[in-house]
Amino acid sequence: MRLNAGCELSFEASAPTPLILMLRPRSGLGQWVVREEYTLEPSTPIVEYTDSYGNLCQRLMTPEGVFRVYTTACVETADAIDVEPDAPYLPVQNLPDTVLQFLLPSRYCEADRLGDLASEIVGDSPPGYGQVEAIRHWIHTNVTYEYGTSDASTSAVDIAKNHVGVCRDSAHLGIALCRSLSIPTRMVVGYLYQLDPMDLHAWFEVYLGDRGSSTEGRWFTFDATQPKPRGNRIAIAYGRDAADVALATQFGPLTLNEMKVWVDADET
Repeated sequence: MRLNAGCELSFEASAPTPLILMLRPRSGLGQWVVREEYTLEPSTPIVEYTDSYGNLCQRLMTPEGVFRVYTTACVETADAIDVEPDAPYLPVQNLPDTVLQFLLPSRYCEADRLGDLASEIVGDSPPGYGQVEAIRHWIHTNVTYEYGTSDASTSAVDIAKNHVGVCRDSAHLGIALCRSLSIPTRMVVGYLYQLDPMDLHAWFEVYLGDRGSSTEGRWFTFDATQPKPRGNRIAIAYGRDAADVALATQFGPLTLNEMKVWVDADET
């Protein structure tokens, strides 16, 4: 499906403030960027770079006063995500060097503290896709989706204890539980068609054997907030956890006053 997705951010700064934005999707597996628009009001010099995870980042200095960012993209998306129940666990010694970082505990994903819970959840599920699906299903069943129940400091351990949060929290818990089983897992932020309520969304991906291979791997998508696999996603950013995929990172007195998000089917 071809989707039109975008967001509008309204900031206010009491002084010129350095800002890093991460708002541009890039073409890749499962998505192709057909066209896009990126507008700053007032017009401001901006420089783009690619971070260590391959994300497109925009660096600028916001002017004092009200500052708006408007971005939209038309993207061809996959109507379904790949589901391969037989995708096996890949031994750590067979993993690519670039994937190893996604095995380690990180700021919001304390994998070293959740091993017992992960083992309890997966039970006798087959190593690999079956274990991850057991974790996804457990989070979907046991963690209540509710706004205002978590904040920027909430971690996977907190969600495992409190069983309530938003999509970011469910993703963090899924990441930590999978990593505790030595399954490489990364966080993804982007758009999901017909998400209710509409907002920017977070999910996770795991690195498993491709088509039954014990040496060749690929990333598979899992979303603990949804009852079943859903496609029509636009990924914007990848990282270890929310600290790596923040859509706006400021270094000074800057307030986000309003954010609007939309995802619509392209009818042209």
